[in-house]
Order: sequence, then structure tokens, then C-alpha cells
Amino acid sequence: MGEASTQDIEAFRAEVRAFLDEAFDSELRALAARQAGVFAYGELARRWHAILYRKGWAAPAWPKEYGGPGWSWEQRQVYQTECERLGTPRVAAFGISLCAPVIMKYGTDEQKAFLLPRILSGEFYFCQGYSEPQSGSDLASLQTRAVRDGDDYVVNGTKIWTTHAHFANWIFMLVRTSTEGRPQQGISFLVSPLNVPGVTIRPILSMSGEHEINQDFFDNVRVPVANRFGAENEGWSVAKYLLEHERGSSDIGVSLQVGVEGLKAVAAQEHGDLGGALLDDPDFRRKLTLRDLEARVGAAVDKRISAALGAGDSVGSAGSSIKKLMSTECGQQTADLTMEALGVYAGVDQRPSLGEGLADPIGPTYAMTPTAKYLNGRATTIFGGSSEVQRNILAKSILGL
Repeated sequence: MGEASTQDIEAFRAEVRAFLDEAFDSELRALAARQAGVFAYGELARRWHAILYRKGWAAPAWPKEYGGPGWSWEQRQVYQTECERLGTPRVAAFGISLCAPVIMKYGTDEQKAFLLPRILSGEFYFCQGYSEPQSGSDLASLQTRAVRDGDDYVVNGTKIWTTHAHFANWIFMLVRTSTEGRPQQGISFLVSPLNVPGVTIRPILSMSGEHEINQDFFDNVRVPVANRFGAENEGWSVAKYLLEHERGSSDIGVSLQVGVEGLKAVAAQEHGDLGGALLDDPDFRRKLTLRDLEARVGAAVDKRISAALGAGDSVGSAGSSIKKLMSTECGQQTADLTMEALGVYAGVDQRPSLGEGLADPIGPTYAMTPTAKYLNGRATTIFGGSSEVQRNILAKSILGL
């Protein structure tokens, strides 16, 4: 679908708002308000995904040929904006936004026909098997082995920080299929069910108190060779393509602006050192203005990259790194200032109220999730490629180093 007119976009915005007003009911809103992780917990995410699937909106960026709505980039931005402002549950992106583009680009017709409809419907819930205990930002050093045995690979090793592995029933992962040559040359990209013999998933509790991540162990797990994407030992190229989508697919300006608006709401209720509302304190307003400007710059970056996507270009490594840096570092700074605005409430343990908990928050409702989000957000400048890695990518891409 090509670029839409302003009138068409406003009509679409009205359609989105009408749908969300009806579908995102009071029960779902109350549950979503308790989510402090990157994604909503599994059952809530599945429930919201099912609602979107029935509407035909489960995969906003997918083309129509694969079951998506075929929206323009303007429509996708409108949709995300309205969802962010209402706080709808964030459905895990690993299948819809990360693995699916790989399948569309590298998959055979049989692989596409089997996997894409099931990802779209929510039947297949994917997690990502990239990092290992000794291989994080230096991902090419990974050691999980996959040895060919007839029509299968036999996989042994471990993956760590695997978000929502305890909810997922499928995983995409990088495995080492050769030890010859440069480390990047011996890696392959596989997908596998998780409910197969030899897979063990152990929880890791975050310092925010949430069970969002895990460590996965593979003990002689058999994965069909037919579940490989790209050629054997050439999975690094597949991985880089996927990471472009991980780092550059979301609209950072929207989430940053929603964070700033939430910060303003807190500051309007809390007292400043000079009397009156904190929002009226000159020093606080100076810091708030910086966060607001960053969100506006993020929106401008979104528009520039989305326009390129609309013209058929890719996000590119430089564009995706810019978005990753801005979304994570500016997001952390907004979280820092929100903690300052909360004052004594920033130190309150709200864990019984979060996730699937039903306890009432201690203090005002707006104090329920910010501390957990602040703690959870410490990892954002590490996962998906650390900020240092992103700056190295930019240096090589832009400066030609």
C-alpha cells in the first residue's frame, strides 16, 4: 500500500481508536497496567494476540501475501501510537517481528507454508536462542554445537537470557556447525520446537523480581536439517538480517513520548522542593525538557527511516543502530527522572502487584510499575547488542572504518 493521504490516515486513526475502545476492555486494561517487563506475561500476551488475530491486525508489518494487513508505514505508526498511548499488552516480538522476516527472506515455500500461518495465529510462540553464558555482545564466540546426523542435527549446549522461553513452544537459535575459519563462518540458523526430548528450561529472576528470562539446556536435541534457514555455516548473515529488525523495527519516538507523558503525570502529582507541584520546579522542568526534546528527535528519526522503508529500502545496520541507541539510552534517562519524581515511592516493593499479582499498589497507582521498569530497563543497553557494539557499527558504516 502506498503513501496515504492525511484524510485517509485520520479515518484510519478513528478506526483504530474505535476498535481499541471496544477490544481493550476494562479487565484487559487493569491487567496490562500491572506489566513492567518488556512484554506482557504469556497468558495475557496470548489473549491479546488472539484478539488482534481475529481482527487481522496481529502482524502490522506483514504484507498481505502472508496474511498481514498490508499497511503503509503511516498506518503502522498510527496503530503503534494508539496502542502505546492506551498501554495495550506488548505481545512478544520474537515470532511476528523477528523470526518471520527471516522466514520470508530465507525460507523455502514449504517452510513458509508451515511456519508463517502458525506464527500469525499465535499457535507457535517463539523465543530467541542467541546469547550464551560466555557469548553475549561477542555473539560470534558461541559454542552450542550442532552435529549433522543423517537428516537431523544433534544439538548440545546452552542459551541464556532467553526471554519468555517458559511461555514459548518454539525457539530460533544460532548454533555452531563448524570450527574452521573465522568464528562467524561456522554458524547456522535453526528453528525447533521446545517440547522435545533433551530440552530443559530453568528460570532466572530479574532484580525487579520478575520471571521474564531463562537459561535453556540442550542435551542431544535432534533438530531436522529441514529446519535450517540459509546455507549451513552461513547463519551469521541470517542473524545480522534478523538483528536489523530487532533493533530498528519499532517506532522509538512513540514509546519515548509516552514515557515522557507518564513522567509529566507523576511530576504533576508529586511535591517539589520549592513548594507546589514538582512539575513547576525550574530545575526539574529543565531536565524534563531535555527528555521531551529527545522524544521529539526520536519521532523525527522514526519518520525518516519509515519513509525509507515505505520506498522499499531496508532499515540498514546504521539506521537500526541509531534507533537502538536512542530508544534504550533515552528510555533509561526518562526512567531515571521518573524515579527522582517518585521520591519515597521509588523504594517501595511493589512486586505483589505486578504481572499476575492482584495486590493493590502501595501508594498511588502511578507508583506501581516505574521502579520495576527502571530495574528491568538496565538491561536494554546490553541486550540486542550493547551500546558499545552499536557505536562500533555506526563508526564502520558511516565513517568507513
